[in-house]
Amino acid sequence: MPEIVIPAEILPADGRFGCGPSRLRAAQLQAFHSEGARLMGTSHRQAPVKNLVKRVQNGLLDLFHSPDGYEIVLGNGGSTAFWDVASHSLAEGKAQALVHGEFGAKFAGALAAPWLEKPTVINGEPGARLELKPEAGVKSYVYPQNETSTGVVAPVKRIASVDSDALFFTDATSAAGGIDFDPLETDVYYFAPQKNFASDGGLWFALMSPAAIARAERIAASDRYIPEFLSLKTAIDNSRLNQTLNTPAIATLFLMGEQIDWMNQNGGLAWADSRTKAASAHLYDWAENSPFATPFVANPEHRSQVVVTIDFDASIDAAAVAKVLRANGVVDVEPYRKLGRNQLRVATFTATDLAEVQALTASIDYVVSELG
Repeated sequence: MPEIVIPAEILPADGRFGCGPSRLRAAQLQAFHSEGARLMGTSHRQAPVKNLVKRVQNGLLDLFHSPDGYEIVLGNGGSTAFWDVASHSLAEGKAQALVHGEFGAKFAGALAAPWLEKPTVINGEPGARLELKPEAGVKSYVYPQNETSTGVVAPVKRIASVDSDALFFTDATSAAGGIDFDPLETDVYYFAPQKNFASDGGLWFALMSPAAIARAERIAASDRYIPEFLSLKTAIDNSRLNQTLNTPAIATLFLMGEQIDWMNQNGGLAWADSRTKAASAHLYDWAENSPFATPFVANPEHRSQVVVTIDFDASIDAAAVAKVLRANGVVDVEPYRKLGRNQLRVATFTATDLAEVQALTASIDYVVSELG
């Protein structure tokens, strides 16, 4: 038994609030038990699994407003793999990278490959963001739509006065499926499925514009050395056949397909966006009215609606609060490990109901009062 027992009537029914692997809905797991499990251990080159891949691709296109000429490309690995795919197969010349946290910095690092020009890196302070700026000779503008480590959001928007052949790359891993956007404002909208899509790891996905696909094909036809696993052209060709180079994560695909169908049936991305806005707004309002908590991201325009970071007063040990919550079944609200702040980090992904977040803040208030 934990030393502090949170009353059952105020505890969230589902205590998973992590920003890494996210909560799955019970209906997804039930569907996997009754339907998805029969696909496990079967060939990914045969119709049942290929149809599953097609279901996910078509569902994503519907969710992302069906932009003309764009394609859903997928491959083995996660977003970390895609950074290397992009540096080998899609980046050329010089890039400009907007960095305001850990994950933006990692993509910027991948773009410092020796066959590319040294990128321009615009470093903002964690908890805020700067802006991309037009720069002659830049072929790739890259930024995180949602910085998972800090809870900072950036708009999906092209900037004016860039070179005509420049492409825009949006790291959407923790934003995709939870924040509405105009797909025509970017060329490569890439993500992994374990956040708003309430699935598991093992795959990356990218919504790609015709210009991005054309560049990938041109680079593939050049003399650049590209390992097959990092070949975007290989991923594009396989995606058009509703498959991946190596065996895909079938359970990941099935769970993701269930989540995409759930979103589209309830109103699509606008509906998902309204859910994450409501849940995150409650957390920010609670923190602003709390005697011991404040939003880490000071500028409301920079605050994420899917990853909420809350600073605690020095008199309150956020780690102790998280420890008590975990002992009571409320898990994964610890801060990002490399940020090193006295704070909690809470995911408000699409599968999280507002009522659960309200129960979370009630539980935090109770724990703080008990800790004295």
